[in-house]
Amino acid sequence: MDVTRIFERLNEAQRRAVGAPPGALLVLAGAGSGKTRVLTHRIAWLVEAQNVLPPRILAVTFTNKASREMRGRIGKLLQASDDGMRNLWIGTFHGLCHRLLRMHFEEAGLPKNFEILDSDDQFRLVRRVLREQQLDEAYWPPKQMQWMINQHKEEARRARDLPAGEGQQQILHRVYRAYEETCQRLGMVDFAELLLRVFELFRNNQLLREQYQRRFEHVLVDEFQDTNTLQYRWLRLLCDAHKNIFAVGDDDQSIYGWRGARIENLLGFERDFPGAEVIRLEQNYRSSGNILNAANAVIGHNAGRLGKTLWTDAPAGTKVRLYAADNEFDEARFVVSGIAEWVQNGNRRDSAALLYRSNAQSRVFEEQLLSEGMPYRVYGGLRFFERAEIKDALAYLRLISNRDSDGAFERVVNHPARGIGAKTLETVRRRARDQQISMWKAAGESDGELSARAAGALQKFRQLIDEMAAAAAGMDLADTTEEMLARSGLLAHFKKDRGERGETRVENLEELVSAARNFAADDDEDAPDELSQFLANAALEAGEGQAEEWEDCVQLMSLHSAKGLEFDLVFLCGMEEGLFPHQRALAEGNQLEEERRLCYVGMTRAMKRLTLCHAAVRRLHGHERYARPSRFLSEIPDEHIEELRPSRISRIAQTNNAASHLELGRRVLHKKFGEGVVVDFEGRGEHARVRVDFAGGESKWLVCAYAELAPA
Repeated sequence: MDVTRIFERLNEAQRRAVGAPPGALLVLAGAGSGKTRVLTHRIAWLVEAQNVLPPRILAVTFTNKASREMRGRIGKLLQASDDGMRNLWIGTFHGLCHRLLRMHFEEAGLPKNFEILDSDDQFRLVRRVLREQQLDEAYWPPKQMQWMINQHKEEARRARDLPAGEGQQQILHRVYRAYEETCQRLGMVDFAELLLRVFELFRNNQLLREQYQRRFEHVLVDEFQDTNTLQYRWLRLLCDAHKNIFAVGDDDQSIYGWRGARIENLLGFERDFPGAEVIRLEQNYRSSGNILNAANAVIGHNAGRLGKTLWTDAPAGTKVRLYAADNEFDEARFVVSGIAEWVQNGNRRDSAALLYRSNAQSRVFEEQLLSEGMPYRVYGGLRFFERAEIKDALAYLRLISNRDSDGAFERVVNHPARGIGAKTLETVRRRARDQQISMWKAAGESDGELSARAAGALQKFRQLIDEMAAAAAGMDLADTTEEMLARSGLLAHFKKDRGERGETRVENLEELVSAARNFAADDDEDAPDELSQFLANAALEAGEGQAEEWEDCVQLMSLHSAKGLEFDLVFLCGMEEGLFPHQRALAEGNQLEEERRLCYVGMTRAMKRLTLCHAAVRRLHGHERYARPSRFLSEIPDEHIEELRPSRISRIAQTNNAASHLELGRRVLHKKFGEGVVVDFEGRGEHARVRVDFAGGESKWLVCAYAELAPA
């Protein structure tokens, strides 16, 4: 292969990043600047120009979709077959750690057929532990306890690392310890445990650590700004010997602090890797000039950033439009009519997106879209492997593969109903707990404690699973799945529901057979059997934001869901103080910069046209309130804004730098009236006015240009 091809169609900054010498490199890739292209071309350059063997490269992404896309692009660059790409270690943190644990289960202290718990299975196990600890769920909510356990794991803290404490802390410690013991006894591994177990394996086993440090000579990381504490420590451990880490991220798009992402990992990269090079990708290939300049102005108000300014060769395009709605219904009518006009002009509906800060905002838009007969889809609904009927089917398959899976046993032992009630199950649970065995084994014991009918029902269920397992031994994965659906009674159960809901569930179960038929198992010598691989893949895929084949319909989504997507036309709605930025961010203060980054992400989703909307009055969460326009609106220079309504717009004057301190909530000083607080704005330019509530109880409107208000 001619290596010069690798650098074709790359700009200067991209070429510098792709061809940089080995070592620590941080690529600050702005929105729409081609970060995936840089990552894939870097791997191709390592293989073709530096003669690095593919198995010596480890590339980490955050979604399976991104992994597949990266693998496909690299294959085209290297002109390699699918088989030739198998040696590349490309995957998510969880997927890669799962692969490592399957290879080193003994060193990690796990059984060979350990089971991966998805979020729902983990929740049920936490509930079970709470019951065993005789704790009232009303006071110790399972969801909260599940979050607590995962948070500690993501900070690399075991139960033994926590102080025993007293009162509430003692209870939390006890639950975490009991949960760990249950998982270990049953051979179960939750998502956070996948990473923690591999991190501990490398940290505590020097020979194994050095083996993989030598094996993975080059480590590449996508979306580096989204790494949490444990992920970053895992990466540093792998790179400790050679320091060859190629991290691509954007501090301006770090919006997942609420789920553990630490922007400090990116901001402190040069400190943790002395001598690291930083390359900025600042040419944007997505948005028009006005959109880009408006977004740059907003994010420029954040202090905690490494700094970059995106630019584009694209025309300035239309200005960012600003609509001041009377209320949320007026806002919805305006947005839907704007999309209708867009479609009438020959554009596709799926090129338009409606973004909002809170999912609660979607209801009014959905009603308006329905009334106009405009097809739409709320992005981020339940994914395939999260659907209840699919989880039921997977539970049967999991029992076929591993009888000792308590989560699977509890889910389907009486589904469809076969006369096994709650009292019978509680007896089985107690037996399992007292004898330290699985519920499957406990259900097979006969000590006279259960009625003949209950014992018979359990025996029939166990016989059913055994028969399905015996049949599966001579079948491929798809036939096993199809046979299970018939024998278990699941398909017949959902076919009884003649409504649309029942039809959808039947179609989903039939699609599961197709998924099994199309599943490509790893045929490595040390790989587990096909069914085990399929179940692991299903658990890892559950909860990921992978889009289906959509029809031509308007896209509705939260700002968090919009990251990584792009649309010709974007409406960013609910731009009001307390809604966006969110009230929580205003109350806590330290979250305001993340809210601003979220605004930046939303604005840079737009390629051709961006409209920002706010309402004077909004009913949200059952309460009607008067709303002040978001401070983010005031941070956009006038030359990039087109107001669509002459009605009162509360925007901070942008006439000169002297007025920059006039922000809502700021304390100011007036020569005559004394100290006060800025509470509202009106108008624009030299005619902009500010309302100040002064200490003496007087409230006054003052013209910004002449008021001579100074910071208090």
